[in-house]
Amino acid sequence: MHSFLEIVALSIGVSLAATAAATAISLPIGAALAIFPFRGRRLIVVLINAFFGLPPVVVGLVLYLALSRSGPLGSLALLFTPTAMVIAQTILAIPIITALVHRASERAWARYGDELTSDGATRLQAVPQILMIIRADLVTAVLAGFGRTVSEVGAVILVGGNIRGLTRTMTTAIALQTSQGDLSLALALGAVLVGISISVSATVFALAGRARTAESDEV
Repeated sequence: MHSFLEIVALSIGVSLAATAAATAISLPIGAALAIFPFRGRRLIVVLINAFFGLPPVVVGLVLYLALSRSGPLGSLALLFTPTAMVIAQTILAIPIITALVHRASERAWARYGDELTSDGATRLQAVPQILMIIRADLVTAVLAGFGRTVSEVGAVILVGGNIRGLTRTMTTAIALQTSQGDLSLALALGAVLVGISISVSATVFALAGRARTAESDEV
């Protein structure tokens, strides 16, 4: 029971940390790509959307090579630690959140951009206002990022090592227990994982509905 709770707690902690880091990076980038015109912007947007389906094992492999003793970041001694798992999940979540934020920001800027600039706001000052306008879409983007992180297994195994009591998450434990024939623990962890996904989805759906209602009232 103790190991079960430990695995669940580590999974949630790592995923929340990765989602928070990815969100902090993605929100300003996604909004800026919609608001600021510059050479090469369209190429960056295309690349971000292309990385939307970035193979987790490829991310895990590249990060493994970078964090290994012979790699450029080997001196940090992060390989096979929860920190490495957070980094891997953050990398996977960034394209998803950024792409969704960019699409929503682009629509909001097309609708409210002239109004904001005519009121004297610079493009930089308009970024937080645009993010406030699309707050319901931001919740959806964060949910998508969390869904990617909490269900990740390939990259996490490569950089985390699936070490018992240290880097074993729900997804890696399910894979291990299934291969060992311990289906009871695998099913229990799977049920928790599904329960978390449903709970988060329901909460975000409710919050998004309230945000859209408030947005309609403002308009």
